[in-house]
Amino acid sequence: MAVSTVHPAGLPEIDIYRHVSIATGTKLVSIAGQVSWDADEVVVGAGDLAAQVERCYRNVGTALAAVGGTFDDVVRLSLYVVDWHPDKMPVLLAGIARAKEALGTTAVPPLTMLGVAALDVPEHLVEVQATAMLD
Repeated sequence: MAVSTVHPAGLPEIDIYRHVSIATGTKLVSIAGQVSWDADEVVVGAGDLAAQVERCYRNVGTALAAVGGTFDDVVRLSLYVVDWHPDKMPVLLAGIARAKEALGTTAVPPLTMLGVAALDVPEHLVEVQATAMLD
């Protein structure tokens, strides 16, 4: 595997991500922000943050598979969540958990989550962008 993650001493341990990733592969892969569209541009999980998070992660997984990678190769994730409020955290975490189970991964790459006013279309509640390293 080209990516390993670390919890540095002195930083809090967060269950859903690590603070540091170390990539040693040879092919850097950048994946555009994925929203909850299916292949026909139909919104999956309209109005349901957990369902949209799950679909976004699955779309990242599809993009990774297209280049010979898996979620275990992800170096960094960025999540953009519309109208973010900490009360939404349990729903967001549920979507991540479902996606990771569906993808068969326990990967916890560094993660940045940002609240945004809006995304490309009003139905999209979240967008997930990824960077990966392949051998």
